[in-house]
Amino acid sequence: MISKISLNNVACFKNLTVLETDKKVNLIYGLNGTGKSTLSDYLLKPNETKFKNCSTDGLSNDFEVLVYNQTFIQEEFHEPESQKGIFTLSKKNKEAETKIANAEKELKRIDTEKGLKEKELQKEKDAIASKYKTAKDKIWEIKQNYTGGDRVLEFCLEGYKSDGNKLLTFVEGLKKPENKPSKTIESIKEEVQALAGENAQKYDPLNLISFSVQNIETDSLFDKQIVGNENSTVSELINKLGSSDWVKDGLKYLPKDIENEKEVCPFCQELTITKQLLQNIKEYFGESYEADINSLKAFHKSYSEAIQLIPNKTTFENNPKYDTYKKDFELKYDALLKVVGDNLKHIEDKIKTPSVSVSLINTTNALKEVNDIIEKINKSISEHNSKIDRKEAALEEIKTTFWEIMRWDYDVAISSYISDKAQSQKNTDAINKALKDFDFEIGKQKQIIIEQQKQTINIEEAISNINNGLFDLGIEDFKIKPHSDNLYKIVREKNDNRIFKSLSEGEKMIISFLYFI
Repeated sequence: MISKISLNNVACFKNLTVLETDKKVNLIYGLNGTGKSTLSDYLLKPNETKFKNCSTDGLSNDFEVLVYNQTFIQEEFHEPESQKGIFTLSKKNKEAETKIANAEKELKRIDTEKGLKEKELQKEKDAIASKYKTAKDKIWEIKQNYTGGDRVLEFCLEGYKSDGNKLLTFVEGLKKPENKPSKTIESIKEEVQALAGENAQKYDPLNLISFSVQNIETDSLFDKQIVGNENSTVSELINKLGSSDWVKDGLKYLPKDIENEKEVCPFCQELTITKQLLQNIKEYFGESYEADINSLKAFHKSYSEAIQLIPNKTTFENNPKYDTYKKDFELKYDALLKVVGDNLKHIEDKIKTPSVSVSLINTTNALKEVNDIIEKINKSISEHNSKIDRKEAALEEIKTTFWEIMRWDYDVAISSYISDKAQSQKNTDAINKALKDFDFEIGKQKQIIIEQQKQTINIEEAISNINNGLFDLGIEDFKIKPHSDNLYKIVREKNDNRIFKSLSEGEKMIISFLYFI
């Protein structure tokens, strides 16, 4: 039966070339580059794309085609680069060992990069640890400042006096106040001492200042020009001269009754005052005039007495809550005293010169302003007394205020640490993610190694046959022995420890050919 092998458009066979034979055994020979390897490769892998224009005719499909050539050697004989003189056989084992070698190489690379990341992580941990210590030492000043000396505020640090870590964590968790606290450390110390000190007591509220004669200030009598009887014979002269107040004042220097024909005038010191003139002058200053003057004097008395009833400043100064409002109170209190003092002077002036109109200052605003301060003091007193009644709750409120002040005062240290911590956490998360990815890749490569190790096949029987083949060929100087799983080595017969450091092409060829056989 004639068999045909047609090669076309592949390697050196640019045109169709047909090999025909009716022999069972055929020897094909030729120079390098004439197509011997192409022919054997076609028989080895006829389904490869490059052989799509090639074909066979007359070859039975019942036979397995076995090809030994350079391709077979390359595919079946594997010598790892990292282990000279060590090899494995079989295409499947070669592929597995190649994948294992690649996986191990990748593992080494990943381990190196992972090591760098781990150093980066440690550096980040060391940096934030240093910043943590700086912040902790700064915040520890609170403990040092308030658990010594008078120790008034020591209760605020209960639970944090012996552990700087807990203290930092606590202060870090406090929200910074939107505005600077209005109270100071000194003021809350005073509150604590007032609540919990040996002299802790309730205080009586202050009485508001009462001034019940404000109606006098608006009386129309002060606007009135108080003058004598217009029907008196001397009224025209007195009014013309505008001297009624002067004349009225002079009456007290005259006797009530004139016995002589004339009396000495108290002003000009001449004998000009007659009994009739004195009578006319007295008639001028009649009952209506006297009534108005008496009213003014009554006003003066009432107003003066009301001023005397205004509490002395010491009445307020003796209250412990006064100091907070001292400056404002003194300004308003002094202003009130000045107003009422001026008004009293105006009343006195009106009595002296009743014909002259005067205006009194309304004390309503001045009184209200000073009483407003007193009400603020009373509110503080009320809050204090309430705190005495609810001492524990009040101390807790003071404790809250204390930490608000501390959070405000130590904001630079805390905010800086919080910012550094957040950035460090961000960096750490990124590094840990990278390390997790490395671990995933390491696991992936290790799994590849495990899977490829499972894919390798045992060739112990083939090795035994190869050694027998070497013996049959008369090669007794070396033989093949196992090196590790699926890896082998050539050793000298007389010294098993002496391994070939490399394999020659001839050694590879004879071993691979015996394996092929």
